[in-house]
Amino acid sequence: MTFFKTAMTALALTCCVSALDARTAEAGTLFDLFRRKPKVVEEFPAPPVAVVAPPVEKRVAKAAPRVVGPRYYTYKAEALRRVAIARAPEASDPIVTSSVSSDTAQPVAATPSADMHQYLSTVDVRATADVAKAVETFYAQNSDFLWFNGTAINERARAALAVLSDAGKVGLDVADYEVSVPADTFNEQDLAGRGQALVQFEVKLSAAVLSFVSDTVRGRIDPNKISGYHDFKRKSLDLVSVLDTVRDTDDVSAFLKGQTPNGPEFTALQRALEELQGSQVSEPNIVIAPNTLLKPGISNPEMKNVVAAIRQKASSQIKTDHAATLAAYQDTSEYTPELVALVEAFQKEHGLKADGVVGQASIRVMTGGDTAQAKINKLIIAMEQARWLPKDLGARHVFINQPAFMAYYTDAGAEQFSMRVVVGSKSNQTYFFNDEIQTVEFNPSWGVPQSIIINEMLPKLRNDPGYLDRMGYHVEVGGKKVASSAVDWYSLPKSVAVRQPPSDDNALGELKILFPNAHAIYMHDTPSKSFFNKDQRALSHGCIRLSDPRRMAAAVLGTSLDDVAKQIAGGRNKAVPLPTKIPVYVAYFTAWPNKDGVVEYFNDVYDRDSYMNKALDATKSARHNTV
Repeated sequence: MTFFKTAMTALALTCCVSALDARTAEAGTLFDLFRRKPKVVEEFPAPPVAVVAPPVEKRVAKAAPRVVGPRYYTYKAEALRRVAIARAPEASDPIVTSSVSSDTAQPVAATPSADMHQYLSTVDVRATADVAKAVETFYAQNSDFLWFNGTAINERARAALAVLSDAGKVGLDVADYEVSVPADTFNEQDLAGRGQALVQFEVKLSAAVLSFVSDTVRGRIDPNKISGYHDFKRKSLDLVSVLDTVRDTDDVSAFLKGQTPNGPEFTALQRALEELQGSQVSEPNIVIAPNTLLKPGISNPEMKNVVAAIRQKASSQIKTDHAATLAAYQDTSEYTPELVALVEAFQKEHGLKADGVVGQASIRVMTGGDTAQAKINKLIIAMEQARWLPKDLGARHVFINQPAFMAYYTDAGAEQFSMRVVVGSKSNQTYFFNDEIQTVEFNPSWGVPQSIIINEMLPKLRNDPGYLDRMGYHVEVGGKKVASSAVDWYSLPKSVAVRQPPSDDNALGELKILFPNAHAIYMHDTPSKSFFNKDQRALSHGCIRLSDPRRMAAAVLGTSLDDVAKQIAGGRNKAVPLPTKIPVYVAYFTAWPNKDGVVEYFNDVYDRDSYMNKALDATKSARHNTV
């Protein structure tokens, strides 16, 4: 039972940190660990703790346990409840028999009827709990109505309705904010009926406006209900103050539109969405023959299909930059330099190695699912996820996009450089969260996380207890250094820790860049440089390996490459704090703009978009009672 408690304690550690060593790091593949040449290391003294394995008989171990990572959930959308409003304070807005022409105009020969507020308790409007509560609070504290005067809806209402009707342009669902508008004409003999209709409209529009503001500011989906790999503090909103502002502002349209994120990234996503929504056409299915391999300068009859796929799936920017090449192409087989440049641009846009060689990875993108409708879906998901992040990413920040396998460094509001990264494999996924970079550690040691000790090392250690000794790893039990061969790996003592000291083949390489978080994820160097030549780079245990770690370290420290080189050359383990903490976004976007504002589309390496689609469907069902 003690063993399993130890294993369960390690469930959250999918990447880089032992519970005993806050400075641990993520390893290469298991093959990297076991392929190294044995080292001559000092003999360890016998430990003064009772952890010695039986010396003679062959132990038969139970099946080794597994430390499992987070899981994906069945998304539970928030149910709607009825808005319950008691009679508000006495008001000065009785129903009248004549209409008004503006918010401020006085009715002519008005004949007061029953107090309109008596109908508040009879409205049938449903909303999420926070929206319903805000509506109830507002009308309990305010005697004036927002959306109508006398017997007619006002210009404030028309402005709000216009914004809600355009919700699709910002990646939201227009159906979520639909409000039935009372007709301009009505039976003046039925003033009670008119009053009920107007008050129903009043409350429904207030709820719709608050739902829109909530959705556009923080998103419809609670990311933490999707999976354990999502980690965000959901944005809080004062929805009552939103209605107060609506009441007091002279420009409701500008106020509501201003709630939508307006950073350059979101604006680029919005622009791409509008372009695709306005130009959807039926697209032919492009087929490129299996096992095709096109290399520059070599003729191949599949060239025409490659160009056709680029015409279909490339961005408008690529089509503009290479308009002459596309216009001149006549379905020939020759792979000319102009066509090579076109292919390289397409490859770069889709996060592929831009070498002009059209192989399986390029063909998968060219013939894959990124039709116009697929791109629209990716854009809507990206806009939803962008709302989880701060409205302003910061003039200086690091952005890691896992599906792109890239890291980007931005300073003074402009991207300064980018580099290839390796992220977690599908079985060891990298989380989706944001944090702040605090420290760069040079010549780091690697504290092996419990997940790797149990899942990958334990079976080998039970057959070869001295393996870690020969490989130069340090083992501790209860904080005391012991020989690996002295540990009873069949029972696995509590508080066993394994550490790889700094070395040329240390799993972390020369340095690591830390932003302390509950998931023990950070950026680091690696001795496995060949992985950066692959197009698909989901290969690590969860941390982010950098192709140019020295450049990133120099940038976040605000120092030179020479200074970084000196720190490494010293050979001493040293942690250097950043002068100023820098935001870092360990993000997951299958659609995201590049530095030129052109949206690029990427493969869904962890299938997370499918879970987003399920969450959006569940939310739609809950809001429209279609379950």
